[in-house]
Amino acid sequence: MPEKERSYLALNLEFSKKRGLSLEEKREKMLQIFYESQDFFLLKELEKSGPKKGVITQSVKDVVQSLVDDDLVSKDKIGTSVYFWSLPSCAGNQLRNVYRKLESDVRSSKKRFQELVEQCDSLKKGREESDEREKALAELKAIEQKYTELKAEMEQYADNDPAAFEAMKQAIEVAHSAANRWTDNIFTLRQWCSNNFPQAKEQLENLYKEAGITDDFDYLEMSPVPLSSVVD
Repeated sequence: MPEKERSYLALNLEFSKKRGLSLEEKREKMLQIFYESQDFFLLKELEKSGPKKGVITQSVKDVVQSLVDDDLVSKDKIGTSVYFWSLPSCAGNQLRNVYRKLESDVRSSKKRFQELVEQCDSLKKGREESDEREKALAELKAIEQKYTELKAEMEQYADNDPAAFEAMKQAIEVAHSAANRWTDNIFTLRQWCSNNFPQAKEQLENLYKEAGITDDFDYLEMSPVPLSSVVD
């Protein structure tokens, strides 16, 4: 082998060592520990065995947990200790279950795909390109545009709608009654304060003024709203 090629291979090997193992490679290495021994392990035992396979101690726990999550490694608590184990036969069963599930998913996807194809073909019927279809679509577009214009015009006259006017009139009457009811309550309260605290007349007057209750404070009068003010 030429010197140049040997140097190139040596450089690649050195780079591979520095790069470290990927997660999938770490998973394979940890599974080898289980398969080769076919024994039960504590986590601390796996953390000691991991570096021998190139998996650093700090990442053993996460790698093993990922295998547990994928049902490739079993985990159980016996007494106060947690044990991990995995047998080649267990992994084979797991892979067969995954394979069957994937097969089922593929069949379902094919069936759904065929249904969508048939639905698409059905929707295409009667929608073939033709002069008559183009004319009908143009008429539909014109009608939709006219509808939008009329709707916008109706919204401009919404304030003059008799029903809206009647609702506004009723709301004004309710607000007027409520305002006068509170005015009556204020007068009643002032009379009660005057009767019970005659010596504090000056303080009460200042309090009323601070609250906006001046000498011209009185009941509200409601004038009729002429239709000409809301209907053009």
